[in-house]
Amino acid sequence: MSKTKKIIKTTEAESAHQNLDQMSTKELLQQINIEDQSVPFAIEKSLGKIEKLVQAAYKKMKDGGRLFYIGAGTSGRLGIVDASECPPTYGVPFGLVVGIIAGGDKAIRKAVEFAEDNAEQGWLDLQKHKINGNDFVIGIAASGTTPYVIGALEMANKNGIETGCISCNKNSPLASVAKYPVEVVVGPEFVTGSTRMKAGTAQKLVLNMISTSLMIKLGKVKGNKMVDMRMSNHKLVKRGIEMIVKELKISEKKAESLLTLHGSVRKVIDNFSEN
Repeated sequence: MSKTKKIIKTTEAESAHQNLDQMSTKELLQQINIEDQSVPFAIEKSLGKIEKLVQAAYKKMKDGGRLFYIGAGTSGRLGIVDASECPPTYGVPFGLVVGIIAGGDKAIRKAVEFAEDNAEQGWLDLQKHKINGNDFVIGIAASGTTPYVIGALEMANKNGIETGCISCNKNSPLASVAKYPVEVVVGPEFVTGSTRMKAGTAQKLVLNMISTSLMIKLGKVKGNKMVDMRMSNHKLVKRGIEMIVKELKISEKKAESLLTLHGSVRKVIDNFSEN
């Protein structure tokens, strides 16, 4: 009988903090904050891996491919949040960045028991979107051992679809499957095994880095401004007017009129430059 390599899950390791139930509110907040401060430093160690993933995803997306996030529980929800924020922020079509969670959309609000243990369902869920070799898939799993995510990436690889991952344990099964693995090892959680804390924060920050870098590289930012954002509320309309005023050196009234006419900051700037 062959020996299976044991995976050391630091995400499940005993917390360095004892007797949490006896701490004051101030002590709890201070100690959680101390733990959280370690997350950016853990990410810094993985910047090279994140860069390779972004470059690979960009090659697909600049030629019309899509980006998929797939995960379970907190990891799946974080992917959905990041994907859902791309259209309003950068004006890209819904469906360019897609978030998929084990258990389906109902799992966004309420956990679906054992959904993450189904190794076949992840690929079936990706197929619902007619995924193909033009696309890029990122599996998200703090443990790096979630069958739903691993199975999805294995099948993606077999079908010629490039894959990456974000996990928080070293040498995980997920990282061994992904072509572009990112492992951000944040260590034991404040509450033992509660990966919605440091691991979740790390995943959120890495997702921010990935999607923001991709959108900039795809030309959705001018200077440092979100010129393609959708004017979906008064705050964003006001921000758009301010961008136009600063860029074109015109009055707020004129900027508002132009924004109403053209519907986006980019179109205002482009049309103004042509005239």
